Order: sequence, then structure tokens, then C-alpha cells
Amino acid sequence: MTTEFTRRTTAPADAPAPATPSGMTTRTRVGVLVVLAAVLAAVAVGYGLTAGDRGTTADRPVDAVPLRLTTDGGQLLVIGDRHLNTVAAAEPDGPRQVGELECVRSYAAAGTGICAHPDTQWSYRMVVLDRELKETRSIPVPGLPSRARVSASGRMVNWTTFVGGDSYSGGGFSTRTGIYDTRSGQLVSSLEEFAVTRDGKPYRSPDVNYWGVTFTADDNRFYATLSTAGKRHLVEGDLAARTVRTVKENVECPSLSPDGTRLAFKEAVDADPAKGWRLSVLDLATLRVTPTAELRSVDDQAAWLDDRTLAYTVRDGAGNPEVWSVPADGSGQGALLVVGAESPSVLR
Repeated sequence: MTTEFTRRTTAPADAPAPATPSGMTTRTRVGVLVVLAAVLAAVAVGYGLTAGDRGTTADRPVDAVPLRLTTDGGQLLVIGDRHLNTVAAAEPDGPRQVGELECVRSYAAAGTGICAHPDTQWSYRMVVLDRELKETRSIPVPGLPSRARVSASGRMVNWTTFVGGDSYSGGGFSTRTGIYDTRSGQLVSSLEEFAVTRDGKPYRSPDVNYWGVTFTADDNRFYATLSTAGKRHLVEGDLAARTVRTVKENVECPSLSPDGTRLAFKEAVDADPAKGWRLSVLDLATLRVTPTAELRSVDDQAAWLDDRTLAYTVRDGAGNPEVWSVPADGSGQGALLVVGAESPSVLR
């Protein structure tokens, strides 16, 4: 299925493009700490800003009606002012439907939703939702949520949180990634329990961290980011076997295309996250990387609007989130979709 999306505002075409990494350099653990600490701080600051100012969308039309996770592809689910919103895919800057549920991260597919719900500023639950947005499972999670995903079938949900003090010599930040099977009720609290094959050999290390899971059509295989020894790897995982194997370096926050042939991901410039990330696309058959035309640093797990178009969150000069789109083949340029919103997904 292909869905057309109206683009309201285009990105500047004269911005300098970041260099595409031509080789890998070893990052120190100090570099990892700096990046993760910055992200953690940004999430905490974002909580305070949005909790204290609910007026960022006051100038846009809003319809206060109950939400439903339709599957016709005609709606986008986003978070606006920390609540679930839906907008028409053909008119993303038009009227919004606003739900009551408060979320800091969300995603939905095939009538299943996932919401990172704050109980307090420092306490969160991953709430699994049915198509009527009724809670079917609530899972307390440690740390601050940064990623949330639902498999295309609606069966598998997963999330990543930033956690303090788990690793990096005991004084830094790490991640915790969990998976929940809505059909069987199986819960994997942390992917760190899985056996790792790195470069064809068994691998164990106390500094292993995961984030950014995306499932394939069989709801068993998945892709994710594994970080260890100062490098980040794309891994392919087998949920039933509880194993992962490395595929390629410098691939973060993968997102599988609807046709299952490509991964959208963020690629650290010069393999150094401190220099920002280039939103790119990996062909799984050839492992060829195509940078998109989005020239700003994108620190997000992009979503596929259809087989040709990516959606992702960036922040404006005042720190407010915006949902943008860009062609996946490297052509065109970024286009603004939804102001004052984040965590986009297509309700298909």
C-alpha cells in the first residue's frame, strides 16, 4: 500500500551536507558517556518544558474527540503536547484529534499501540493499547524512555530506556531494551540476556547495550543497535533462539521498510555521535548505504510513511518538536509535516 502525504514547508536547500563516514574510528567510552548524558539531559529538560507549557499548539485547530487506532492508512499518530494525537495523512497540518492518554513516546501498527506513560517525572510505564486505546498490559520500566515500536502485525512491542549507573565503568549511562509478545504474553526485560556473535565469533562483554528494535514480518527476526567497546553495530536477532549477530558497523536505530528490503537508520558522521547523525537507508541485500537529503542531524528512529518516504522528529530553534518527511532514495529535500509533534506512525 502506498500513501500520499501532503508536504507543507520544505527544508533549506543550501545547508552544508555532513560528511559521509568513509572509515571507522574507535570512540572512547568517555565519548559514549558524553553523548548519552546529553540525550538523558535533553529528555529530562523536555519533560519540564512540555509539562510547564501546554500552549505550543494553541494556534492550530484541535478536535477533542475519542481516538481509535484505525488501520486504513489514512491517519498519522503523533504525540502533541504530550498526548496522543491523530491527523489526516493527506492533511497533516489540518485539525487534530486529541486523546486523553499522556505519552512521551508512542507507536502503533495493525490496531496495537505502545505508549511510554509517565507516572512521575522519573517513573514510567510502557502501556500496551488495543485499537480502542484501552490498556491491555502495563509494564514498569527503569529510566527515561527513548524509543518505542510495534511490529507490522501488531503482535510484538518493544522499547528502549536510558538507565543510569548500569555500566561504562559504573559511573555512566546505559540503555535497557525490552520486548513484549502481545499474543503469548512473553516478556523479555532486557536484550542483554541474549547470546552475541560478533564478527562470526561468540562475544561477551559487560558494556553491551541495545536500542532501536525493528521486527521483520515473521515476528521472530529483528534488527537492533548493539553498542560495545566504543562501537555501534547493526545486529540481526532471533527472538526464539535468544541470539543476535553483528551485520554492519555505524548503524543506529534501524527501522524496517514496509517491503522488508531496507532499513532506515541514523549514521554517525565520521563514526562519531558527537558530530551528529545523517539519516540514511541501508539496502539489506547489498549493504549499500544511501544518505537522505535531510542535512540536519536526526537523533530519532525514523518511521516509514510508505515504501518511498520517511518520517522523523527534529526540533526547531526554540526546542519544540516537529515531524518532517524526506524521500528514502536520497532525492528531494526534507519537508515539514506536523508542527509541535513527535513519534510519528502511520495507522495501517
